[in-house]
Amino acid sequence: MIQLRPSAERGYADHGWLRAKHSFSFADYHDPDEMGWGALRVINEDRVAPGTGFGRHGHRDMEIVTYILSGTLEHKDSLGHGGLIRRGEVQRMSAGKGILHSESNPSADEETHLLQIWIEPARHGTPASYEQQALPLDELRGRWRLVASPDGADGSTTIGQDARLWASLLAPGESIDYRLPGGRLGYVHVIYGQLEINGKNLMPGDGAKIADESDLKFLASEEAEFLLFDLPPVA
Repeated sequence: MIQLRPSAERGYADHGWLRAKHSFSFADYHDPDEMGWGALRVINEDRVAPGTGFGRHGHRDMEIVTYILSGTLEHKDSLGHGGLIRRGEVQRMSAGKGILHSESNPSADEETHLLQIWIEPARHGTPASYEQQALPLDELRGRWRLVASPDGADGSTTIGQDARLWASLLAPGESIDYRLPGGRLGYVHVIYGQLEINGKNLMPGDGAKIADESDLKFLASEEAEFLLFDLPPVA
């Protein structure tokens, strides 16, 4: 089963300083049929205006991955971490038993465009932690690049869940395969470009829920960057 999640059906919020599209229910957007997919709880596509951002706020018991699409994001947290995250980098924050942080666009004239991803952890109440990793775009071209994993394999950032987040960037006409182990769930999010998954067409911002499928074939009809989530079975 491959069930498409068209971009046009995502939730949308315009706060002036922030424009956000929600693949799953979040904040004021609520759809009982779109509460997440397995352990994947949130994919928010955020555009943050110059000189604005999210003030200091708290999280608990969530694995939060930030994938920068353009611009710069400044991060500060209650563990003492702080710094800038740019395109070609990824951030992971394990909220655990509690963390406070702020995120802002430090630029005076450039919008920050990002994906913020929430994955439910396997265990609650773990120590909070933070990690930032390089994600060079050349390492995505024509191949799978592991972005996040439970063991930090292949230079990926480490998350507290039996889930793997992969990224790829395909040239027009290029294809790539993936084998999803039996019983596991998949989810695909297209960042830009046009992509086919087992013959189903996806456009920018589209997603696809995958279950009871093992052999996946991805074909780019034009240059496409996309994410693939390999998620544990639902208990």
